[in-house]
Amino acid sequence: MLAAAAPPGVAPGGGIASLASAVAQLVSPSSAAREAALLELSKKREEFPDLAPVLWHSFGTVAALVQEVVAIYPALSPPTLSPAASNRVCNALALLQCVASHADTRALFLKAHIPLYLYPFLSTGSRTKPFEYLRLTSLGVIGALVKVDDTDVVAFLLQTEIIPLCLRIMESGSELSKTVATFIVQKIVLDDVGLAYVCATADRFFAVSTVLANMVALLVEAPSQRLLKHVIRCYLRLADNHKAKEALRQVLPAALQDATFHETLRADAGATRWLGQLLRLVFPEQINGALG
Repeated sequence: MLAAAAPPGVAPGGGIASLASAVAQLVSPSSAAREAALLELSKKREEFPDLAPVLWHSFGTVAALVQEVVAIYPALSPPTLSPAASNRVCNALALLQCVASHADTRALFLKAHIPLYLYPFLSTGSRTKPFEYLRLTSLGVIGALVKVDDTDVVAFLLQTEIIPLCLRIMESGSELSKTVATFIVQKIVLDDVGLAYVCATADRFFAVSTVLANMVALLVEAPSQRLLKHVIRCYLRLADNHKAKEALRQVLPAALQDATFHETLRADAGATRWLGQLLRLVFPEQINGALG
């Protein structure tokens, strides 16, 4: 038992004792103790490289984290999510991200289909800060899954509606949410299975390319080097597919073909190189003509 003077779920002195105590408090009957443990563990998760296996293999812990997630579903529609409730569930999501990103628990995380519990958060449209924070943190969990190149992760996600959800956020989210959502789509298409999936039908290809084109149009008005870099990388990967490359000859935005983003990309040699590769792939005759 913890000393009465210690905050709920936090043992004095830190270290392994603090970790074990906080993890145990995640299944406490006391809501206040669970909330304090969520906050403490989310703050200190970087200090414990093996927190994920501890969370996964501790009795009832993952179920408790999932319960924190589903407990706020009623606040999604109508949108009544408070800042405090958003902060609490985002602390739970931070711990789930920890599990999703660890090599020893990633496959177990997928096998339990835990990402599906986050999709209602990605479907929300409210632009208030609590909802934006919720969407961004949920995207972070999916981003942690795809960050490590793993075809099993991509195959799992392609069985779900993650691409339509990300495309929606890429069009209407905040700049940061757009960036993470675009990164997720980028990592999916960088995998051969993901590229084949997106390019398997015209509908899928044009769903992705239309959103990318809309983003380019918005980036002309409000440039973002980081977001533009992910958009260019998505286009470059699509161009690796023959049918997609031919389609890009018709739909690649003019702003990527001229000097519109010269200043935006001036300090990013990698993105500038990718854009050059994209144009050489899609319009080889123009490059050859210029060289001739």
